[in-house]
Amino acid sequence: MTTEEIRAELFRRQDLKYRDFQGALIPTVPTDRVIGVRTPALRAFAKELSRGGGADEFLADLPHRYFDENQLHAFLLCEIKDFDRCLSMVDRFLSFVDNWATSDQLSPAVFRRHRERLLPFIRRALDSGETYRVRFGIKMLMDHFLDEAFDPIYLSLVAGVTSEEYYVKMMVAWYFATAIAKRYDETVPYVERKLLPPWTHNKAIQKARESYRVSPERKDYLRSLRIKIPR
Repeated sequence: MTTEEIRAELFRRQDLKYRDFQGALIPTVPTDRVIGVRTPALRAFAKELSRGGGADEFLADLPHRYFDENQLHAFLLCEIKDFDRCLSMVDRFLSFVDNWATSDQLSPAVFRRHRERLLPFIRRALDSGETYRVRFGIKMLMDHFLDEAFDPIYLSLVAGVTSEEYYVKMMVAWYFATAIAKRYDETVPYVERKLLPPWTHNKAIQKARESYRVSPERKDYLRSLRIKIPR
């Protein structure tokens, strides 16, 4: 399918109420660039296109005009089974990502099977200074390196990310909240020693205390470690 045909199909699947709801959640994207296609419909469309092999023109046609096209692009990349091809296309696409939702939806399954090969890309992403490339790199560490592939060095990599960008700071906080849930003993010293900036420190504690995976006793202790920030 051509890019225009794919765009027409997206408009055919449009949900106007969902468009208004979604537009409010992504302030970095103008409302007139949101079509309003629900995520399950986008995922299904991506699978259809992948099976039919009809998305090559669309994937090459960057930047896209609409948020929903970026979302579809992310889901199409998630369907790619070849690691090298997927990584190359993710690398190119990240230069055009302009919102947190697309960055977070971009999680190709093939990366889990090639984690060690993914690490150099993650390190470059963290050093890139590009908001959504940095956010993507942190999320890959959160998704793939907090379980059996965990190494404490990854905590220091994320703690070392310096940015005043809201969506980077939020991802650092989300990463540490998840690390507290999964790797408490290794992670809590970062909170005890206050190694994160105050806002990020407190947000990580807040998100950890909202998690069902953190015990009530640990939540109480984390609360005691909050930093008072002058208003």
